[in-house]
Amino acid sequence: MGTALERPRRRSKSAFAVLLIVLASVLAPLGVLSVWVKSQLTDTDRYLATVAPLAHDPAVRSAVTNLTTDQIMKYLPIDSLLNGLAPDDQSLLNGLLGQLGGALNDGLTGFVRGQVAQVVDSDAFAAVWVAVNRTAHASLDKALTGQGGGAVRISGDTVTLDLAPLIDQVKTGLVAGGLPLAAQIPEVHTDFVLVSSDTVGSVRLWFRLLDLAGFWLPVITLALALAGVLLARRRRRAVIGAALGIAGGAAVLGIGVDVFRAFYLDGLTAGVDQAAAGAIYDALARFLRSSVRTVVVLGVLVALGAWLTGRGRQARTVRGLWQAGLGAVRQAAERLGLRLGAVGRFTHRFKAWLGWAAVLVAVVVLLLRGYPTAGTVLWLAVALLVVLAVLEFLDEPGEAVGGYGSGRGEGDGDGDGQGPSDGQPPSSAGTSPTRYA
Repeated sequence: MGTALERPRRRSKSAFAVLLIVLASVLAPLGVLSVWVKSQLTDTDRYLATVAPLAHDPAVRSAVTNLTTDQIMKYLPIDSLLNGLAPDDQSLLNGLLGQLGGALNDGLTGFVRGQVAQVVDSDAFAAVWVAVNRTAHASLDKALTGQGGGAVRISGDTVTLDLAPLIDQVKTGLVAGGLPLAAQIPEVHTDFVLVSSDTVGSVRLWFRLLDLAGFWLPVITLALALAGVLLARRRRRAVIGAALGIAGGAAVLGIGVDVFRAFYLDGLTAGVDQAAAGAIYDALARFLRSSVRTVVVLGVLVALGAWLTGRGRQARTVRGLWQAGLGAVRQAAERLGLRLGAVGRFTHRFKAWLGWAAVLVAVVVLLLRGYPTAGTVLWLAVALLVVLAVLEFLDEPGEAVGGYGSGRGEGDGDGDGQGPSDGQPPSSAGTSPTRYA
């Protein structure tokens, strides 16, 4: 009777565990997005690391040069050059300009463009770009929530950046280059387009919600996944499913970022530079793409680790090859005179706990990185494998009786959710009473 009543409860727990893991997988891309949004709003250094390289991008430099030249030429028409002349001289030159005005205007435009290009191609522009964006970051939150203010503004469906400091530097260069009339140009506020889309208004609301969620959404995602694993009957399989599900959710987000890029560029208005817009999009999405790769790599590694530590036939085969290879290396070292002695017996007795300690250190290092990359995860995985290999090499059991790996009770490791294979630290041969020869 007890067994019959227990079965529906186990099925309910298993179904709820699956539901929690699926929910964690669905929330994973939103968690990555919330971290990206929060980092761009609250971390000035992260924001500058995102946009600073744009100052050296050829497409952005070309777009800034064209925009700045057009803005300055609004205040430097050929007619303005005659204002300082006597009336008779103006009448005489007006007749000449009827034929030469176009050429003179082109020449003046070319001169101004050359001066602007010199400034934009210099280190001065990179400094101005960083300074403007540093100032703008303080008002970015207000702009994205529609409160306005600061150097970043949202007007209609366009997010713009004010490049007035660049105009001031160009004006100084024009005066020094032989055009004193440029000193009379008033303060010009140039709106350089960062983002232009008819969805800016609706995206702003989601942006704000993700900002409020911040770093809590990833924590909730991991908590749901952990709860699903703990409720599952076959916890190792649940770990593998949760890890792959979260990795898959992040991968879908990465695909969505690339697909949206094409739609975004196709929807730009005619006045927006396509090449510059693509460069800006890629810069703003760089950290997001890096986060996606990190989550995917981490999820795959966790799933692989859970599978390799299981009791399935393939996993045991892989572990046997690993142990046999390191055992052969150890035997070769022993033939050369290496004797592990007490170190080998100590390692054998506490190998499992030393292995878990290495895993814990790797997790702590990963968390302390703040914004880890996929490369960071891979290097930590390699370092962890090296530590585990050293532990296997130092393991000198002697003649052991009993313990984990003795061959008793080995199956697929996914039975009732109890034991070392399902959520408990895997014991080694040394965790049971051991007799050494």
